[in-house]
Amino acid sequence: MAESMPVRCPACLREHLYAAPSYPCACGAPVRPSLDPRTAATAVTHRVWDEQWVTVRCAACGRRDQWPHPELGCPCGTVLRIPVTRPVPDTRPTGPRTEDAKAPPGSAKLPGALRVPRPSVRARRAFQPVTIRTARDAVTAAALYLRWLGYQDIRRADQRPPSGVGLAARGVLAQVDPTVSPASLRDIECLWLTAMTESADCVYFSLAGYEDEARAGAENLGVPLFVLDLTGTPQPVNTPADDLDATGV
Repeated sequence: MAESMPVRCPACLREHLYAAPSYPCACGAPVRPSLDPRTAATAVTHRVWDEQWVTVRCAACGRRDQWPHPELGCPCGTVLRIPVTRPVPDTRPTGPRTEDAKAPPGSAKLPGALRVPRPSVRARRAFQPVTIRTARDAVTAAALYLRWLGYQDIRRADQRPPSGVGLAARGVLAQVDPTVSPASLRDIECLWLTAMTESADCVYFSLAGYEDEARAGAENLGVPLFVLDLTGTPQPVNTPADDLDATGV
């Protein structure tokens, strides 16, 4: 059963019962932030990108990933940041792995060509979306999807795009457009040119879809285009997006 705790709004003093949401770890196990009942919730008055994420450790495999910091909207209009406990540092020994310790003497120094290769198969679990109600939800959905594709260390892009929000990870730039206007060819070209200067791939996410010229231009440039539906699931709308969705990175 999900952990829950009472949360009091500092603005109207209304009390809520809050349960932390769960997210899918790469191993398939559900993970959720651990709530801190000893600390009061605070009102979100100014958003800082780093404060919108929290590191959560998977109890099943030990993997640590960043997930959206828990928040709750009070009926009075105040957005509450829910306090969480920080994960305990990993103090497990970093010595040789069990299979290495049991290997015959000298086997660890064999040339790579003599080793028996292990199959490299990365099975992906089904993507777990987050419902989109706000522009921030759209950015969160895109970030979760990029992580599901295989991109790591997702952060806010250094260069702000002409519209929407820019996300970056190693080897990729993404633009999330939460507006009600379809993305234009200029929007796609600006993202593509910025990615070219950084020798990175690029991905575009839009809530309102794309103009016909934008779709044609993205197909020629090889830019994957996704439409974010209100369930938070990115839907590929061109061939590069279909390929990326099918294989990941």
